[in-house]
Amino acid sequence: MNRFLSSNRESESSDTSLKSSQLVFSSSIPEALTFDRILSGGTCPPCTIHDFMNYLLYIEHSAENLQFYLWYRDYIKRFDEADTVDTNLSPEWTQAMEGEARAKIQKDVRREPKEADMLKGTDLEKGVIDVIIENGDPFSTPPSTPSMSITPSFLSDSQASSYRLQSRDAFSAAGAIQPFTIQPFRAEINRLIAIYISDDAPRQLNLSSREQKGVIQALAYTTHPSAFRTIAKSIEDTLRRQAHPNFIRWTISNGNPARVAFARSLSVGTIFCTTTGAIILTLSSAARGWRALFAIGWVLGIAALITSWKGMCVILHGLHRRHVRPWELIDSAASCDESELCDRSRDAGEDRNFDSFSSSNSYKDEPWVARYERRGLLRKVFDREVWIQEPALRHIQDVIFVQALLGALLGAGVLTAVFVNVPAGRFF
Repeated sequence: MNRFLSSNRESESSDTSLKSSQLVFSSSIPEALTFDRILSGGTCPPCTIHDFMNYLLYIEHSAENLQFYLWYRDYIKRFDEADTVDTNLSPEWTQAMEGEARAKIQKDVRREPKEADMLKGTDLEKGVIDVIIENGDPFSTPPSTPSMSITPSFLSDSQASSYRLQSRDAFSAAGAIQPFTIQPFRAEINRLIAIYISDDAPRQLNLSSREQKGVIQALAYTTHPSAFRTIAKSIEDTLRRQAHPNFIRWTISNGNPARVAFARSLSVGTIFCTTTGAIILTLSSAARGWRALFAIGWVLGIAALITSWKGMCVILHGLHRRHVRPWELIDSAASCDESELCDRSRDAGEDRNFDSFSSSNSYKDEPWVARYERRGLLRKVFDREVWIQEPALRHIQDVIFVQALLGALLGAGVLTAVFVNVPAGRFF
């Protein structure tokens, strides 16, 4: 998008902290399902950005990463398009400034216990900045460019004041000087700090103490997008190298847990019954050639078992269909057809999960949670199905099925050879 996002992507190759298995799977993801393609809207259900957000919210419980990343990309665009005179009030946060702030934080961490012990029990323990906050900040000025930020247009005065106080608490805790409110987008940054960065924030990002203090120090100085440089790169790396591969791996599963468990049990039962029949026939006086017929059962059972371990149901795969997710199933009306459901999945812009400044990502109170828990097991096994529209995903599932079939042929061939060559027991 511009130099900030480009620099983040260029430095990805230097990150060696992720597991090699994740990197291998990420490299095997087809071009049609890459992270950038999903975010740009170039994929079909169930691999859209809407599906990605639902996965992060309901399965991985880390939707705040994508919500922050989408806001950050939009913020860079809006900041670059803003009036030049106003943006000059927020200079760039340079690498040198970041290094100085990091050294200061490191120094404060080493001396903090001693200072805390010295101030304990005194009036100074509360802190000078906390006193300023309670009595009002004499250096604050009313925003001069409210049109620059999207926040004031839909925030009441009480909400804006609450976010401002929460951000001040965050600045105080990080030992940063209270910023001037004349900087553009300051109200929006205050709200972002209150929702994503401060302690006990409703969508608190998974940041270390030093990362949190570092970004707060930067935001105390400027509202320039470069203030988010470090945490934005970390979050983007997490999305690209961990969340995205996990999402693609999850979408390969075409059945819900109940259906996959049912398929796995059925495959194990098929293998057990086939093996039992082969043993009985071997102990009898029947001709050896009859034992080769059990290879059919072994092939079917082993192939179904392998695909079930990948989260796939062979029957659903043969139809190129998948089970509707619980949050899709309950929220959709019974009369809706597949196209209407898929159209809703593509309509990510109106989804509340894409609201970067919503209160929290909790979904425990959503109606579908309790209703799906009351759903019977048999009904879950035979839940509603929809067509898999994404061709690249169908191709991945086809490859998995072919691999499972080849493995089943190999396993069945070995078992058949063993049983055919065992002498007849002639017990009956």
